[in-house]
Amino acid sequence: MSWCAADLAKRIVIPLIVACALAHGQTKPNLNGVWKMDPARSDFGAGPVSESRLDKISLDGPNLKDTITQKLRRGDESTYDMIYTIDGKESTNHVRGNLVKSTAQWEGDELVIDSKVFALRQAAIQDRWSVSTDGKTIALRRHMTGAVTAEQKITFDRQ
Repeated sequence: MSWCAADLAKRIVIPLIVACALAHGQTKPNLNGVWKMDPARSDFGAGPVSESRLDKISLDGPNLKDTITQKLRRGDESTYDMIYTIDGKESTNHVRGNLVKSTAQWEGDELVIDSKVFALRQAAIQDRWSVSTDGKTIALRRHMTGAVTAEQKITFDRQ
């Protein structure tokens, strides 16, 4: 009898454990909210430097909207929307009059956005967004090529 109980336990308990682990692994970080850049904890490398930046992120299923208010150190200030679908399909946006084509998708717990910027010179930008385990900060790792090649790490705090 103990052999049958052990076999039954393996057939029921192990699949339940695996199903729970898979379901838990599919939970994505919560990007929703208002996020303020912390320039003191950010490293802009050779790329453009922001004096301030505020992101209002709304993620609803596969639809993501990021309203960015940004002031560059050279004095330019602007607010614009970046709208994506997080399914790998191409999205089209405009930033300061420049066309931006992007794809967005999850890679594990990171949201990866690959963009091509069509300006005087074409540029490629890869953004990797990750949320801290306590949900209070976001790290944005950015790799840029084109007119400028740079690596940046920008830290945001939840407001």
